[in-house]
Amino acid sequence: MATKPSATPAAAALTKEEILRYSRHLIMPEVGMEGQLKLKQAKVLLVGTGGLGAPLGLYLAAAGVGRLGLVDFDIVDFTNLQRQILFSSSDVGRPKLAAAADRLKGLNPEIRIDLHETRLTSANALDLLREYDIVVDGTDNFPTRYLVNDACLLLGKPNVYGSIFRFDGQITVFGYPGGPCYRCLYPEPPPPGLVPSCAEGGVLGVLPGIVGAIQAAETIKLILGAGDPLVGRLLLFDALQMRFRELKLRRNPECPLCGDHRTITALIDYAQFCGVRGEEAPSSAGAVPEITPRDLKTRLDRGDSLFILDVREPHEYQICNLGGHLIPLGELSRRVSELDSSREIVAHCRSGKRSAEAVEFLRGAGFRKIWNLKGGILAWSDEVDPSVPKY
Repeated sequence: MATKPSATPAAAALTKEEILRYSRHLIMPEVGMEGQLKLKQAKVLLVGTGGLGAPLGLYLAAAGVGRLGLVDFDIVDFTNLQRQILFSSSDVGRPKLAAAADRLKGLNPEIRIDLHETRLTSANALDLLREYDIVVDGTDNFPTRYLVNDACLLLGKPNVYGSIFRFDGQITVFGYPGGPCYRCLYPEPPPPGLVPSCAEGGVLGVLPGIVGAIQAAETIKLILGAGDPLVGRLLLFDALQMRFRELKLRRNPECPLCGDHRTITALIDYAQFCGVRGEEAPSSAGAVPEITPRDLKTRLDRGDSLFILDVREPHEYQICNLGGHLIPLGELSRRVSELDSSREIVAHCRSGKRSAEAVEFLRGAGFRKIWNLKGGILAWSDEVDPSVPKY
């Protein structure tokens, strides 16, 4: 007579130390031994170890996800520490993957960590994603978001998506059977330069912790097969008003990727698709006249009559400034009368991107004696005056 399978083999798959480590999971009926074993056997890829990747890595490692893949190619910068809690001050200058691996291994030495120190591209995405069960998108730019989405759909992998900006966050699950994908939400990317990056617009330090923790919860639910995942639901979080809202998100039958008649069957050039000319580069690299910080300093020192135009926001001007005339880029078209086209004008912003757009606009309005400060006030701090704070 056949006997009922014993629970002993499952229990033996967790060591005594693991049973103690995950005891608060094991006493939950929704997790238990079976669920913890699912977590131990799961393979999750985190694309990005920055703002979102930091809490994701910590919580998924702590939860006992058996194999974590990390994709990143950046180094730890001092400005990261305000929100990327995976890193410490002593990690500044180290590759993010090396620092992340040390921190996660210290948190949970029972798990396997795969390091992929590379930029995710159309050439390597399918090979990288193929090895994992679930992909978690912690990126901060449109080309990579479309790339992750398309690769997940082509491979049949769930994509746990999150995005952050200033006080606002979004979370959902793409690529789930019958559910929508990123292209259903954003069929076309926004025009280049319309949506500022976190480096340009800022982000509340705790926001990626909140959004990343929700992404981690969704990932764990998918592994366990428990609860109601955020499929077909876009969760919006406003930290300033402390308000959550939920929008229904339906699969578009006409979507070229997840619709009824797929027309996208391979990965494409996503930088070209999104109209990106280069990360943090001026909108028309090389097309606007530029002046270097050292050349500007030389001309100012010899007394040349130059008009310094600062096109940043007022709160940025308070952080540091060159004593220039402040007209934020968004107000330039209606305040152009404040400028004298007969004078030599040097426009600047934080990194040179917004001021390049200002120069383009002013040249179109008939200004000819105008230059963009190459590298912005960051380059001025690096090359001319280190006492000017960087942000």
